[in-house]
Amino acid sequence: MIHTVKIDDGFPSGKRLLEELRRHRKAVEFENPTKNGVIPEGYMTVDEFEKQAIQMVHKFCDEHGID
Repeated sequence: MIHTVKIDDGFPSGKRLLEELRRHRKAVEFENPTKNGVIPEGYMTVDEFEKQAIQMVHKFCDEHGID
């Protein structure tokens, strides 16, 4: 049976769990959604980020009278 688990590595216990799981390569497989081309919900591509960042900079400059 395969189980899907989400672990938040922002906490010490999450980091410890990941370290422990990495020791068991035969039983545990880590998936990287970016390798198979599936972008998780809420994430953006580099191109999307760049466009949004440029728009935000232009908006900030316009609001504060910066040329």
